[in-house]
Amino acid sequence: MSWNNTMARAALRRCFDAAIRAADPRAILAGHLPEPPKGRVVVVGAGKSAAVMAAAVEDAWPDRPLSGLVITRYDHAVPTRRIEVVEASHPVPDAAGEAAARRVLQAVEGLTADDLVLALISGGGSALMPLAAEGLTLDHKQAVNRALLASGATIQEMNCVRRHLSAIKGGRLAAAAHPARVVTLAISDVPGDDPAVIASGPTVPDPSSFAEARAIVAHYGIELPPPVAAHLQAAREETPKPGDPRLARAEFHLIATPQMALEAAAAEARGMGLTPLLLGDALEGEAGIVGTVLAGIARSVRSHGHPLPAPALLLSGGETTVTIRPGTPKGGRGGRNSECLLGFVLAAAGLEGCWALMGDTDGIDGSESNAGAVAGPDTLARAAGLGLDARALLAAHNSHALFEPLGDTIVTGPTLTNVNDFRAILIA
Repeated sequence: MSWNNTMARAALRRCFDAAIRAADPRAILAGHLPEPPKGRVVVVGAGKSAAVMAAAVEDAWPDRPLSGLVITRYDHAVPTRRIEVVEASHPVPDAAGEAAARRVLQAVEGLTADDLVLALISGGGSALMPLAAEGLTLDHKQAVNRALLASGATIQEMNCVRRHLSAIKGGRLAAAAHPARVVTLAISDVPGDDPAVIASGPTVPDPSSFAEARAIVAHYGIELPPPVAAHLQAAREETPKPGDPRLARAEFHLIATPQMALEAAAAEARGMGLTPLLLGDALEGEAGIVGTVLAGIARSVRSHGHPLPAPALLLSGGETTVTIRPGTPKGGRGGRNSECLLGFVLAAAGLEGCWALMGDTDGIDGSESNAGAVAGPDTLARAAGLGLDARALLAAHNSHALFEPLGDTIVTGPTLTNVNDFRAILIA
């Protein structure tokens, strides 16, 4: 097959769409539901997929009495009949999320051993349940979240800190539900699929400690509000640890993961005559640098037929980071995926027959309305024709200002799922 620009871009989009379909709760959740209990079913949860997961539960159990509420991001709600849906802010929490998180905690209190708590957890749940530990406020949580997001910390590190500032995360929700059975159905958006990291693990034991949270803050030089620093230092009440009897009846089940999404994309690629290579579902690091590394692999495929010959599709997932250094001009727009793609484009300059798509499977890359962007061999030339300095835009974390004028942003709208970043590179 002879690949041209139109065909390559369409193939990349087909693979991206296949990855998202593989994580759609409406198609996959029902097969993971437990047997209904003798007692009540209380449904709680938080995340970008929480509302559509709740709707899937209602569809699977049409006649079962259900109660409870889930929290999702603004504009991510879907109609439900028995489970309440509350919208709140992400990635920086707000008062709506705080009030809803308090109600989630109250919903699981006073249950019996005959009752079932069905916890629907997905990416974004940490920011959407900002119920602060005693002595802390929402303002404190917001300040810490902003500092973490700008620090360059990994999602694992950020959520370790968040768990130790929370009244609901790090297993505290499951502990509050004791002695009820707690079954968590989760969609993973984190490298490694660690249950304690997904939405900061509200229903699973937390192996981390206050000391680890303090070390993360110190490592990144994060300035904390004095009450937050004092709370971490005092370390009065640790999160529930493995072996805690209050979590003895808590189960955790992954229903969608980044690896599953990549495998679906790989199957789509094979159907188009491409040989896929999965580079991993947990690639991390600075977005622009990851893009540079991926360009090096693409060059090797094109020039040497290693690690596989063309036509090939390199697939990877994970979560890159964007660190805003002191002195960086303000006002840059774009998320980690478009920044990773811009790093790739610069490093792949002059490489013919190579196209790439990088996007967030939740449909929103950073603070923009696009999921990510697509690029090809002509991207730099087209940008230069518009007077755009790609290298300067990368340094200013302003990737959106390159891809949007070119018409190369990928717009899906909220996909109502989230299995982290998706990166596909087609080498013809």
